[in-house]
Amino acid sequence: MRSTALICLLAALAVGCDDAPEAPDPAPLPDGAIDATTPRDAGVDLGRPPGDARPDSAADDSAVALDAGADGFALDMALPEVDMALPEVDVALPDMLPPDMQPPDDPDMAPPEPVEGPTNYPAGQTQSPITPAVAESLRAIAARVPRQGDVFSKIGASSTVSQSFMQCFAGDDIALDGRDHLLDTIEHFAAGDAGGSDPYTRESLSATVGWSALSAIAGDPSPLQREVEAADPRFAIVMYGTNDIQRRDIDGYAGDLLTIVETLTAQGVIPLLSSIMPRDDDPEADLLVPSYNAVVRGVAQGHQVPFIDFHRELLPLPDHGLSGDRLHPSVYRPAGARACDFGPEGLGYGYNIRNLVTITALDRARAILDGEPAPDPPQPLAVQAGTFDDPHPITALPYTHLADTRDAGQDLVDGYPACDAGQDESGPERVYRLVLDRPTIIRAWVLDRGDVDVDLHLLGDRDAASCLDRDHREIVASLDPGEWWLVADTFVSAGGAERAGEYLLVVVEHQ
Repeated sequence: MRSTALICLLAALAVGCDDAPEAPDPAPLPDGAIDATTPRDAGVDLGRPPGDARPDSAADDSAVALDAGADGFALDMALPEVDMALPEVDVALPDMLPPDMQPPDDPDMAPPEPVEGPTNYPAGQTQSPITPAVAESLRAIAARVPRQGDVFSKIGASSTVSQSFMQCFAGDDIALDGRDHLLDTIEHFAAGDAGGSDPYTRESLSATVGWSALSAIAGDPSPLQREVEAADPRFAIVMYGTNDIQRRDIDGYAGDLLTIVETLTAQGVIPLLSSIMPRDDDPEADLLVPSYNAVVRGVAQGHQVPFIDFHRELLPLPDHGLSGDRLHPSVYRPAGARACDFGPEGLGYGYNIRNLVTITALDRARAILDGEPAPDPPQPLAVQAGTFDDPHPITALPYTHLADTRDAGQDLVDGYPACDAGQDESGPERVYRLVLDRPTIIRAWVLDRGDVDVDLHLLGDRDAASCLDRDHREIVASLDPGEWWLVADTFVSAGGAERAGEYLLVVVEHQ
């Protein structure tokens, strides 16, 4: 930089230079278990507290960019005679430099955001963390395709189609109850043109009563694809699962949700994934809700996109914030529906909660694309090899991990004879260590897609001879306190073809 300034000074003498610019008693075991439950943490977390404004992005020196101008120089090649005996000058650096040009000892330079990832999405908070690693992921998605930053699409079923979801933001019947920091984001999207309508009131081509996640991606072009092309959104609010539970196919659900996310992110659309409501209409279905919600969390974590734990916010509410059908959210009606009333009374109702947590998630994601720093510190997932010597640790339930066996090791090449399994499991595997501090019934799933065939094994020790159970997809087991092992292992088909690939491991406490 000093050399450049000196050259500029020399030239200035001739032609001039421009300035640079978180338990009740054990329940009976379900059918199929090889032989525990605690109340789920239901604390309320509605994002930033009232009055907590975004940080001032202008204070982030790392976001400074230069404007070099477009005029250039007009040189008069007939240079005058110059006295080359230059006076002593103090060549000062410009006040504004891009980060990669700042000297390391500049006392005014803000340290760069540390990027450590991928980020862990822990249970017990409504908004998944936006760390420097997640912020980097969101910006990378947005950089793939230019899209309208003030448009989102609604992707889901009846609870998304409802007029009580988000449409109230298009009017003036909004009670933020001190959350004034959300107003800019509300107005930002109100001005968006989503195919001839604002995003709040748009009738999405990928949101229909009774739909499952499969419905959104069926056909060519799929409803999801048609919605992206019609609305040109930068964001998508995604919630499927309530109807998917009726199919009792969590494997298919995981694959469909992964496809939705991959379809969106490949086209520069940032998905914001939401957990689903309790199924108080069907006790059997409600037992599956935690597993399906763990899938949602796992897919979001695996792709480092926002996750909204709507289910967590509903649990402490009267009737779980559900309407008379015990299936869909309720809405605050003091004198007509007021779904955007976020006062204490309003937040006793399901749609009011969903609207608040959703606009909060949009506000957080929008801030990142606007150049603001990540609001949360790094929370990196532990990086292990996935072997017995270096297993993936399961330290809390629910647990989820999107992983791949193609880059895994091969510790157990002789199969699992203790489980009477004749399958050839000599392909690569990943090993997980589960530590329990009390008796627990676990439900574990390994979910894969297409030609991938990864099977799940429960071991009592660090070798195949201790195998207690195995299954292509699901294991339910009652376990004592102590150390246990789960192995996601690749099946090898006739002819020696390893069916390795991506899978999602989900482990929950069975209710």
